[in-house]
Amino acid sequence: MTKPLGAIPAGFSAGDDGVLSIGGRSVHELVAEAGDTPLFVYDLGLIDERIARFRRAIPGVELHYAIKANTYTPLLAHVAKHVDGLDVASGGELGSALASGMAPGLISFAGPGKRDKELRSAIQVGVTINCESEGEAERALSIGGAEGVAPKLAVRVNPDFEIKGSGMRMGGGAKPFGVDAERVPALVRRIVAGGGDWRGFHIFAGSQALDAAALIEAQRATLELAGALSAEIGAAPPMVNLGGGFGIPYFHGETPLDIEAVGRALALELSNRHENLVNTEFAIELGRWVVGEAGVYLTRIVDRKVSHGKTFLVTDGGMHHQLAASGNFGQVIRRNYPAAIASRMAQPATEEASIVGCLCTPLDRLADDVMLPRADVGDIVAVFMAGAYGLSASPQAFLGQQAALEMAVGTGI
Repeated sequence: MTKPLGAIPAGFSAGDDGVLSIGGRSVHELVAEAGDTPLFVYDLGLIDERIARFRRAIPGVELHYAIKANTYTPLLAHVAKHVDGLDVASGGELGSALASGMAPGLISFAGPGKRDKELRSAIQVGVTINCESEGEAERALSIGGAEGVAPKLAVRVNPDFEIKGSGMRMGGGAKPFGVDAERVPALVRRIVAGGGDWRGFHIFAGSQALDAAALIEAQRATLELAGALSAEIGAAPPMVNLGGGFGIPYFHGETPLDIEAVGRALALELSNRHENLVNTEFAIELGRWVVGEAGVYLTRIVDRKVSHGKTFLVTDGGMHHQLAASGNFGQVIRRNYPAAIASRMAQPATEEASIVGCLCTPLDRLADDVMLPRADVGDIVAVFMAGAYGLSASPQAFLGQQAALEMAVGTGI
């Protein structure tokens, strides 16, 4: 049975020769410049458009980039110039964030299981640590005391709610992330008494949400929770990170998030916020929404075969580079990402085929039973929505296959 492909995101089209163009350049030109496939290409111009759209839709709220989405050095350095902060989740990501040129005071460090050496590095340079537990806060205070530095500490709150319909739920119920809301006031008082520089709250309820109404309700609840906590503490938080959760439409039938509606509702909530939050700054932390649709994974067909009447297009790439597109990164029922024969964009879809990778596992599938133009050995396949959680979230060492290349294109702002 033929299965649908997700919709190719805006910003991509074929040139006069019918070949996919990325950032105004043919994929043949890009592959030749890179020297090989598989190749990730990121259009910085599309990323700039995303950032500009956020600024228009949600003015007055800081935009922080969650670098776990994509840490490719040229991309990260570019994004760092146009956002208000970077959020990291490991010592390695902290190093990447510092190398990007972002000021340490504009970097926050979340994630459970931070090691003492990671805490020490963050404290020494003045990065804000989002504490995930009382124990982590105590270790940070102890390290700060030993270093003679007041550690910048925010508290990551595990709220009593989650974003309904989100792809990954980060709040509500028992979670390894954050401190349960009812324990937060006592922890903040301990941080202040222990000599820490309390920087506010990080409240992240979920990710990959496409429902504007669900995000609006989560942000309303987040502001209400932040106001209640600050009232109980008796002090105003300098910053409230409202989390993110903005999703992108990977699959057939999904509708893009209406961030303009989200922005209008948030502006209204902020205008009526709790008195303890009047002088508080607010941030939204986004990763995939900023970069996800700007990336394309290019892989070349190395074999065409038929088995029991079914056509397989075998590529030199696969799930070791694009785990998410293979359906093995959280999908319960596998669905197809947007994909195309990049070298035959202008030709009609005339055959049903499956695009598979080069690994010795049946899990290595990039597109199942989809209608495509007839493709042959040497043709280039494009898998879209590859700008976030692509190479960095994939098992690159599996079976010792060659590494994928990366390239950034576009002039940017």
